[in-house]
Amino acid sequence: MAQYSRIEVANVMKESGMVPLFYHPDIELGKKILQACYDGGARLMEFTARGDFAFEVFSELNKYAIKNLPGMIMGVGSITDAAAASYYMSIGANFIVTPSLREDIAIVCNRRKVLWSPGCGSLTEINKAEEMGCEIVKLFPGSLYGPGFVKGIKGPQPWTSIMPTGGVSTDEDNLKGWFDAGVTCVGMGSKLISKDILANKDYAGLETLVKDTLAKIKKLRA
Repeated sequence: MAQYSRIEVANVMKESGMVPLFYHPDIELGKKILQACYDGGARLMEFTARGDFAFEVFSELNKYAIKNLPGMIMGVGSITDAAAASYYMSIGANFIVTPSLREDIAIVCNRRKVLWSPGCGSLTEINKAEEMGCEIVKLFPGSLYGPGFVKGIKGPQPWTSIMPTGGVSTDEDNLKGWFDAGVTCVGMGSKLISKDILANKDYAGLETLVKDTLAKIKKLRA
């Protein structure tokens, strides 16, 4: 079961401003990546469940976080149906992220008061998600829409909380564009946990990058 309610998770997303995204089939490597992000100040991790037996990897990483990383909130992304969402919640997922808006996933997550963040690409989809109780909408793919889309949505709907994923980098100018437009937080995958970091097992470099990126976000929102 989830350790954190949807309101608690939403608050941490808003406070930190960044959700790292990560997938790798190697459990031990995953633990080191998780530890580096945690040591860098991240308190959220979206495990993108894209590989065979991904549930086994997530289960071990979540157990590791619960035992060793107090306050680390583990969630799961790339979820495409209610059955998968229910299963991951049963092994401790604290939030569910989806590539598209699906009512069946909303229902099972709301039943357990677990935060769900659906991928939306129009005002109509965003409105529908909020009608179904969504706290933070995922703008996906963010690179396709850009900060201008966020600014356009926030004009008539200042209450809407948006998390772009895809098209977000650690570059300060990129982050400034998104946060100036009014995003609540950003999802960051390969631009943060890059192929080079994984290949070189540069955990110290990742820790520094996470720390620096969170500092940039804090500065931009000051």
